Amino acid sequence: METWETARKSAAEADETPPANAPRLAGAWPIAAGVAALVAMVAAQIATGLRPQDLRLTTAVVVLLAVSALAFAAAAHTPRRAAGAFAAAVAAGYAAEWIGTRTGLPFGDYRYTDALWPRPGGVPLVVALAWGGMGLAAHAVARRMAPRGRLTPILAGALALTAWDLFLDPQMLRLGLWVWAEPGPYHGVPLTNFAGWLLVSVLVMVLVDRVTGRAAANRPVSGAQAAGTTGLVTLYTVMAMMETVGFAVVFRPPDPFVAAAGGLAMGAFALLAWRRAWRR
Repeated sequence: METWETARKSAAEADETPPANAPRLAGAWPIAAGVAALVAMVAAQIATGLRPQDLRLTTAVVVLLAVSALAFAAAAHTPRRAAGAFAAAVAAGYAAEWIGTRTGLPFGDYRYTDALWPRPGGVPLVVALAWGGMGLAAHAVARRMAPRGRLTPILAGALALTAWDLFLDPQMLRLGLWVWAEPGPYHGVPLTNFAGWLLVSVLVMVLVDRVTGRAAANRPVSGAQAAGTTGLVTLYTVMAMMETVGFAVVFRPPDPFVAAAGGLAMGAFALLAWRRAWRR
């Protein structure tokens, strides 16, 4: 009788045990979705170079960026943590833009035009999505550079995210998406804008790190988790390359200065992240 009971319990436990490949399969879907969105984003970016005035393509690039980042983050952490981190970054970015358009702090005195919709509260939703998508990517770059640090990844991630704005602001000004009250020395962008970006980026990194970073640094990294982080670093790297090529040879007129400034800044962070990965 005891032998029969033991056998029955063992069979029941076996039925409740997930297959050995379940974690691998669970992590494969976010990776596949992230790759698909990344490829689509690259195609949309190429199309924007051919049709720069089609703002639907610009919106598509940002939406695909956000989808790709969220999918990769779901594999790197968990879907719940990824969604929480993304939502926190989007909320912080939206709040900063909402305050900024009303007070001039922390970026400077600017306003959005009517080009981008929807604009709840006067802030285009796609702008908030951009903060979320690149916020996750920049955080992954910083965490790859300093996986167990506290202050270092926060500062590195904030700088990596601010480096993107060396491309973003000149490009968006070309398209007439926002206007500065007093144009600044960096192709019409005031230097206060970059100080504000750095400040908000620090906040974004703190929020993302509290949701994902510290927990991820203290647990073993599986294949899917490592692939998710690599996907986010790849997303950051691809954005750097595409923007550099765009400003160097695609946009009319080309702008070698912005291509060099943004390419060197974003490229430096991407190379440091990949160097850390190659040394493992």
